[in-house]
Amino acid sequence: MKDHGQSKIISLLAAVALLGGCAAGSGGSLSPSAFEALIAPQRQKAEALAQQGNLRGASDAWKVALAIDPRDGVALAESGKIEAQIKQSVADRLARGKDALARNLHLEARNHFLAVLALEPGQREAFEALQTQVREVRQVNHTVRAGDSLTAIAQLYYGDRTRSEVIWEYNQLPPNPKLAPGSVLKIPEIPGLPFGRPEPPAATAKTPGSAVPPSTAKTESSEEGLYANPALGAAREALERGDYQLALSTVDRFLGQNPRNNEASELRQSVLLQQARNLMEQNKLLDAYNAANQLLKVNPKDGAVTSLLSQVRTRLVQQHYNQGMQLFREEKLPAAIAEWRSALQYDPAHDGAKRNIDQAQRLLKGLQERQQKQGK
Repeated sequence: MKDHGQSKIISLLAAVALLGGCAAGSGGSLSPSAFEALIAPQRQKAEALAQQGNLRGASDAWKVALAIDPRDGVALAESGKIEAQIKQSVADRLARGKDALARNLHLEARNHFLAVLALEPGQREAFEALQTQVREVRQVNHTVRAGDSLTAIAQLYYGDRTRSEVIWEYNQLPPNPKLAPGSVLKIPEIPGLPFGRPEPPAATAKTPGSAVPPSTAKTESSEEGLYANPALGAAREALERGDYQLALSTVDRFLGQNPRNNEASELRQSVLLQQARNLMEQNKLLDAYNAANQLLKVNPKDGAVTSLLSQVRTRLVQQHYNQGMQLFREEKLPAAIAEWRSALQYDPAHDGAKRNIDQAQRLLKGLQERQQKQGK
């Protein structure tokens, strides 16, 4: 497999080599300030890409910075950190893809393996799984009608309202989508579930006083479950509208009366997960972190939650680190130190933040000593 990002990196490295060659040919070498002028844009690019969650792009930018100056401490530390994050994300996604395959969820498996290849284009295991193990997904088109909702469409095609997220993800819809009548949605098959519009049941005349057949009684009883319950139905509609507080409060009231209801507990986790994802997309990272942490306490082994929490933590660290750099450039040293310390709360091993705090503290100490001397 060919890494399509390689050509861009190679061209940038060639430009760096050309600059070095020009300096050597002129009998001199690039000055430290010239190196810094070349590296600074790559640092800014890498930091911005990491904050956006584009780990592969950030890694490529750090590689270019290291090609300019292989001894640059910041680039060395940050490049290693990004590569470790990529390695962890690839391992997480690969494991989740395999798990989805084991459960015969080919659509979910495809998404995870594609995410692996986006991070590591040469990842052979994900590529081979897509080629030989993941089946093509059959799909039908659904024309949206007035009043349609994702949960109602999922109920129509799968007989399961909880599968609305499959339709949302498959069609790459925005958060809390408003379905326009006349638009067309692709409805993918989910192996193991009935697929297609169900035929309406034929009306059955009942003789007064006749007993209800056992099978009918069972069906009617099952309809008293999750989806027939008005409270949980309202919670699902609130979730689809993006009203997470209403959805949570409705589910919590239901669980207060039915604490062992597994379906309601799963619905609550879905609300929290979607809320955390939405907060991250809105760049409300602290709120997203708190929501994901709350969800992780309920289900510590949930791979989707663990992955989300890792993404939010990475972006929080990068956000505080970047804000510290900006404040440092503005010579607001105490505020910069505070931002880097915040970064260390989420990643105590962040070398860049530690090093910058030490440097800023030395500068502050020097300023204070000069001020004391001038005062005398």
